[in-house]
Amino acid sequence: MYLAHLRAENFRIFGPAGQEGGDPDRSLRVDFAPGTTVLVGENDSGKTAIVDAIRVCLLTTAADYYRVTKDDFHVGAGGRSDTFTITCGFRWLSAEEKGTFLELLTTDANGSALYVTFRAQLMDPQRSNRVSVTTRTGPDGKGPALDGAARELLKATYLRPLRDAEAELRSGRGSRLSQILASYPAILKEEKDDFNAETDTADTLVGILRRAEHHITSNAAVAAARDDINTNYLEKFSIGSDVLRGEIGVAGDATLARALERLELTLFAGTGEWTRRGLGYNNALFMAAELLLLGNSETAPLLLIEEPEAHLHPQLQTRVMDLLYERAAGAAGAAGTAGAAAGVQVILTTHSSNLASAVPVEWLTLVARGSTFNLAPGHTRLDAGDYAFLSRFLDVTKANLFFARSVAVVEGDAEALLLPALAQAVGRSFNESGVSVVNVGHTGLFRYSRIFQREGRQIPVTVACIRDRDLLPDGTPQDMRGELPCVSDMTAEQIAAHVDALTRGDDGNVKTFVSDHWTLEYDLAAASWTIARVMHQAVRAARASERSWPDAERLAELDGEAAQEIEKWRAEGVILPEAALRIYRPLKKGNASKAIAAQHAARLLKSTPLTEAHIPAYLRRAFAHLCGEP
Repeated sequence: MYLAHLRAENFRIFGPAGQEGGDPDRSLRVDFAPGTTVLVGENDSGKTAIVDAIRVCLLTTAADYYRVTKDDFHVGAGGRSDTFTITCGFRWLSAEEKGTFLELLTTDANGSALYVTFRAQLMDPQRSNRVSVTTRTGPDGKGPALDGAARELLKATYLRPLRDAEAELRSGRGSRLSQILASYPAILKEEKDDFNAETDTADTLVGILRRAEHHITSNAAVAAARDDINTNYLEKFSIGSDVLRGEIGVAGDATLARALERLELTLFAGTGEWTRRGLGYNNALFMAAELLLLGNSETAPLLLIEEPEAHLHPQLQTRVMDLLYERAAGAAGAAGTAGAAAGVQVILTTHSSNLASAVPVEWLTLVARGSTFNLAPGHTRLDAGDYAFLSRFLDVTKANLFFARSVAVVEGDAEALLLPALAQAVGRSFNESGVSVVNVGHTGLFRYSRIFQREGRQIPVTVACIRDRDLLPDGTPQDMRGELPCVSDMTAEQIAAHVDALTRGDDGNVKTFVSDHWTLEYDLAAASWTIARVMHQAVRAARASERSWPDAERLAELDGEAAQEIEKWRAEGVILPEAALRIYRPLKKGNASKAIAAQHAARLLKSTPLTEAHIPAYLRRAFAHLCGEP
């Protein structure tokens, strides 16, 4: 079986359930896959609250204890709630699991399920952290109480984000490694004491510990120290017939628990000699140890990981995801299949674009502003072809869209380089507004935007698809035309139909902004003489940068020449559209790189006073959509 559903009301960022005709539903409702579920989203969106809700409801295998406090109760418009509930629902129980939890099951239209409902009541909301808690079964928490044996079977394994892997794997009383090994099947037989004093042999861990204790006690140096303590000190403290004597031996009793607590796990890297490793490899080692325990769990093996990328370089992050995928594959394949080999269900949170791009989109659940959005098929506007496309082309740089508050989807390198600088110049900082720019090239623009489109409740992430109109303006020279149509050869209805076709994917928070005339570079040059000067200087510098990058003195010289030429055109009566064609010609003819020109334009914009009146109208609308009204 596996954790299929999680519901929570009034827990942390998640508020109360909605009422028909009343307030909207602000509670947590999230479904999980049998294999791997990756929670992505910006900070403070609710990812950790989801993991903690599972920890509170099911508890964890580690010795740490989650203490519910006043801070766990949701604060809304009406103040702090005095109760919260969390429900975990398990599905696909095998016949053996149904027998184990027989009296605790709920039967509904989808078959048998096991629901665990945790309810917390704040005793004094104004003054204290005193909390009353109950854990019962049933979707409404009115079923039988969850007994200790059942609770042990349902505990999850949790890896916290700021984990000290090296400390977790050290030896010591109650060490995490001893807990892991104690549950490993092959270790159970080691509890027998098979030490034979006559033959001086032992095979089990407890026997080996007893043998070591025997030899330590018999050691001449140890015996001399013991006798010295007894004869010269302890006997001096004796009163009457009470004779005090001491023994020196292995600390504690010779039990399996004590034997395991003396073990620690260290990392070697092929040299055969131990040396201290970095945080990243120790984290990988710790995850391997936890997976060892989970891989031998017979009931609902569930692994919760916050930020598995902690301390790991990108390549190692990918290797960790490969391992998690391998261990979770059994869970995905075994769900609902009697007798199938159980895999580990993995639920993890991440801020890593590397991890988000390394897993299929259908594994992702986007968490945004206290709401969850499953990206699996059936929940989005993506079709089978879109999922296949994204599995091939959603790389690390594009995956940052899952962590953005707004997303600008653009068609080329020039737009990706220039638009953030242009927005900054007119007082619309992309960084301050949490805008990610995703360059998708000339294909698949709507495949990315459809990630954010769904029926019903929309994802609260604004998406602007910024694209070229690709219609030639009047007066375009024949050698610059190519195969594109010219506006002078089209009716107003044909132009409108052309633009409508470019915006056919608009819906919800996804909107397409089409250039006013032709391409980004032309439209910028045609928007105002201020931007025309910047673009002319950028193109001239780009032509000079084809073979080697000019030094600062040469760039200043080129910028001055371009500025003088702009003033000359204006004095000669050249109209702005004609000047824009002259500026754009080297880019259109391939005599200068659009990307390099964009880099120079971004450089120049830092020292060019601009207002939104200077830039094209379609960019003003796009910036307002992405960053909000000024």
